[in-house]
Amino acid sequence: MKIRTFFATLTVAAIASLLAPQADACTGLIVGKGASKDGSVMISYAADSHTLYGELYHWPAADWAKGSMRQIIEWDTHTPIGFIPQVAHTYNVIGNMNEHQLAITESTWGGRSELVNPEGIMDYGSLIYVTLQRAKTAREAIKVMTSLVEEYGYRSSGESFSIADKNEAWIMEMIGKGPGKKGAVWVAMRIPDNAISAHANQARIQQIKFNDPDNCLYAKDVISLAREKGYFKGKDKDFSFQKAYNPWTSDGLRGCEARVWSFFNRFADGMKKYEALAMGDVNQEPMPLYVIPNRKLSVADVRNMMRDHYEGTPLSTLNDCGQGNWDMPYRPTPLVFEYNGKKYFTERPASTQQSAFSYVCQLRTWLPREIGGIIWFANDDGNMAAYVPIYCSNVERAECFNTPGADAVTFSDKNAFWVCNWVANMVYPRYPQRNPALKAVRDKLEKGYADNQARVEAEAEALYRTDRDAAVKFLNDYSIAKSNEMMDEWKQLATYLIVKFNDMAVKPEKDGKFERTATGWGARPSRPGMSQAARKALIEQTGDKFEAPAE
Repeated sequence: MKIRTFFATLTVAAIASLLAPQADACTGLIVGKGASKDGSVMISYAADSHTLYGELYHWPAADWAKGSMRQIIEWDTHTPIGFIPQVAHTYNVIGNMNEHQLAITESTWGGRSELVNPEGIMDYGSLIYVTLQRAKTAREAIKVMTSLVEEYGYRSSGESFSIADKNEAWIMEMIGKGPGKKGAVWVAMRIPDNAISAHANQARIQQIKFNDPDNCLYAKDVISLAREKGYFKGKDKDFSFQKAYNPWTSDGLRGCEARVWSFFNRFADGMKKYEALAMGDVNQEPMPLYVIPNRKLSVADVRNMMRDHYEGTPLSTLNDCGQGNWDMPYRPTPLVFEYNGKKYFTERPASTQQSAFSYVCQLRTWLPREIGGIIWFANDDGNMAAYVPIYCSNVERAECFNTPGADAVTFSDKNAFWVCNWVANMVYPRYPQRNPALKAVRDKLEKGYADNQARVEAEAEALYRTDRDAAVKFLNDYSIAKSNEMMDEWKQLATYLIVKFNDMAVKPEKDGKFERTATGWGARPSRPGMSQAARKALIEQTGDKFEAPAE
């Protein structure tokens, strides 16, 4: 497919989705327990929004009196929507995982705008966090989520949810039925244990396995509603949820499905055949919902994929002058722009500067539940932060993840969201110069967490055998200590970057210290200038305007 064809097919709806302020441009990866190195189930998430303030959420376990009500506040806008009855007991939730090692993430794909029901009470964010307080397993979560929208109405547009516990992982895709109609149409597909999957703002479920309740669940009217609305006219066996409720557009493939392809391409064979699809060709066959990886994945593998900028592929963000003077793999938003009366776009990789937070959930069968569930949490773009271990039994958060007074428009140097963004925004414009320093600190911290994990968990297990509460406190204290350690390192990194790279120059170091002259002055810095790519773009644009005269 020619690029100009892609430009021509940019739709108003798709452009609007790229510009939307909500946390609706997210990436989720899934790894079955048979596809991971240690036998854990893993899912990941990045909450990508320019308006979302990143924090580590927490709801403590609680008992509720009969007649208690729970207020529903829309996650994207903080708008009070209504109330639903509270259940007798709710579970401890830290981030997007509860005390039973149930984890849920999402990505928004929008789909048919006429199916949004503004009268619904359950928005997609509230649906996640209410369910985490009420369900123990992935299958139970699917039942709770679908029951909630059936009873109280679904307020959001089309969503993909990753729903995982220590044994299995599912993708559930859901969209409403339109104004005045409660409930939603949905399909949930189990990801095989030996497989990996992903979703990124594009519906992905194709055919429904009607007679396989162990691996496929669905709304009874998922096809009949499509027929009623004129989205589908064929035989039931040929019905595609994606085609009916979120038809492909070139920009939807290039901006969304491409992120799934990049993940598959890194870990599975035979993905070259889907490259044209990832580039935006709507005439290609769909990628499978899941693939069998050619090697087993670690937490580090999933974490690193959340840092992906399409490196080594035709979609790499280091292939054009948009990378700026210093080869930055990030692009300013909006991703769609106009020039000389034509619409253009830039790539949208998994790693993006507007992430409020990112995490990898690790869920394990062989440990007590209080120890087995970890949410590896980063309070910013995952590429620009270290993923800190937070255990699912944690009931207290470090101050950096729960900072009084800090919010989306209130800076605090005690707050991880703001300190990590402070550092990231120093690194972005001079990425190849400054990122090695960030990466060194990030990788040192993450290696330390990995090296300590077995020892810490063995100690927690030993405590657990005689005193569960002591084990829980031990892990909570450990998570807080590692969170504080990360903050200390990041503050030091911030001041180092200011000194090291002040005024577009680079100060020399020796033996871990900034060099000085014999008289005590700071040594003369080097001045690296523009990257070769930037020099090339400048001269191609300006010709001989800046050519130095011959001596």
